[in-house]
Parts: sequence; structure tokens; C-alpha cells
Amino acid sequence: MQQKIVLLQPIAAELHPIIDSLLPPGFAAGVVTGRSPEDLKAAIADADYAVWWDLPVTADLIAAAPRLKLLHKWGVGVDNIDLAACRARGILVARTTGGNAAPVAEFTIGLMIALARRIVPAHISTAAGGWEKNEVWKQSLMVSGKTVGIIGLGAIGKGVARRLAGFDCRILYHNRNRIPAAEEAALGVEYRALDDLLQESDIVSLNCPLSPETKGMIDARAFGLMKRGALLVNVARGGVVVEPDLVAALQDGTLAGAAIDVFEAEPPPPDHALLHLPNVIVTPHCASTAFENSRKGIAHWMGNILRVARGEAIPEIDRVA
Repeated sequence: MQQKIVLLQPIAAELHPIIDSLLPPGFAAGVVTGRSPEDLKAAIADADYAVWWDLPVTADLIAAAPRLKLLHKWGVGVDNIDLAACRARGILVARTTGGNAAPVAEFTIGLMIALARRIVPAHISTAAGGWEKNEVWKQSLMVSGKTVGIIGLGAIGKGVARRLAGFDCRILYHNRNRIPAAEEAALGVEYRALDDLLQESDIVSLNCPLSPETKGMIDARAFGLMKRGALLVNVARGGVVVEPDLVAALQDGTLAGAAIDVFEAEPPPPDHALLHLPNVIVTPHCASTAFENSRKGIAHWMGNILRVARGEAIPEIDRVA
């Protein structure tokens, strides 16, 4: 009897042949065709394993899956799954730790440069027939030589630090757990308490998970600590930032600009203030979505599914519950 894997989100046609090429004998893979709770429940009803990323996994959805052994996140954030319901059912939960670290770190650096050098407004004005070279010059900053504060020094945060090494930046970090001194030295980073990091940084990069401790962490008080004219890059989760406070900080000049890949509600409503500010770059939660990295991610979660099928343990770094 075949074991069934279901992907709890519609996927691009280009991903199907990659999944099929990595599917081991004795397994079948299915993909939901819609995003409604009813679509998800129908798809998961006879699944042994399920993979999710953006759409939430609720207690109701878990209750609709009597055969389920493992829920695997294609990514690392687990703020959109009911872990208590999984534990109550004895369903394992895992994530693709480090699988998206390189594309997210690369995207983070790209946003820093684009924001500091005003690349997006320069493109828009030039494509529209303008030649605002002088305006771009007056508003441009350099990333080189700046103090960059990284909040969250996991695989992604460390990737950001490594990529900043060539910019002659002073790199500060704040993390739930301080890393060993030898690793700090190798990465060229200095630990700071959160308030100190905010006060000292020219650019603040959010690379932390969303948790009860980080929810709403970057609020009006936090913006009040930051240097006037600082830049903020958020590729973490929208809920880490209090969005109305961010809008106020951008409007009153506390921040010179922000690059936002994640929102409290996704997609944001068309009238969301962050979509209409001239000093903001917005992207559709795509920091991790480099197509050429897809095979690596699929192989990662497929490997953990095979481990569970063989009765083996999931690596501790990937296991959530």
C-alpha cells in the first residue's frame, strides 16, 4: 500500500517534476487545488504525511487527518501551526532548518543595498522618463562602513553576517542565546542587549522567528531608541513589528526607510499604508523563494519523511514536536 504525502498549498507547475524525481518507491504525492479549509481537509483526510508553509494548520485540520504521522514545514517558522493539537494526537512536527538560509540571507543583503542606495525609486523614475540623478544622490546612503544590527542569529542571521563581511561593517547581534566567543570571533560579530543594539545600529535586520517573546517587539518604544535616519529590513515575520508604529516612524523621519518582505496579514490589503510610502520597499514574502533552491528544500523534507517511514528519528535540529 502506498504512503501518501500531501502538500497543503497549491504549487507551481515547475515543482511537480522535481517532487516526482525525488519521490521514493512506495510513496505518492498529492497537492491541494484550493486554499479553503474544506480543500485542505479533503486533501489531508487520507494522508500519512503533510507539508505546509504559508497556510495555517489548525486544530480542525489536524482532526481531519486520522492517518497523519508527520507535519513538515517547508521553511522554518512554526507560528502558523497548532502545536498543542499535534502533540495531543502524537503527530510529529519538523522543519527544513537551514534549507532557506542562503536565499533569505542573500535577499536581506539585497534589500539593504536597494534601500540605502534608493535603487527602486531610481528605477521607477527613470523608467517613467525621468532622470533624477541628483535626487537619488542626495538621498543615498552606503552600506559599507555602517553598524548593522542583526536580531536573530540563527542560520539566516549568520548568513547575513558572513555576507556583510565584505562591506567593512561593524556587526552587532541580539539572540535569545548568545553564541560562543569563538564563533562570534569567526563571524566578526558583537553581542548586544536589544536596546543597545537598536541605539547603536545604522541598519537593523530582523531575522528572528515569531514567538511570544518576539511578537510586537519592534514597536514605538523600540523605534524611539533607534538612530534618527536608520534603516529597517524585515524578512522575519510581520508580527515582530507593530505596523502602525512602523508607519509613524517612517512618516516622522525616525526611520529613513524600511524594506518589508513580511506583513501581519498576507497579502496586505491594497490600502495598507506601507504599500504607499515613498521610503519603503515592499515584496511578497519571497525572500526564501529562489527557484534553484527548491530541489534542496524538497530533498530535505522528503528525507525526514523517509526517516519517519523507516522508524528512524528526525534530526534534533529539525524536530519541533
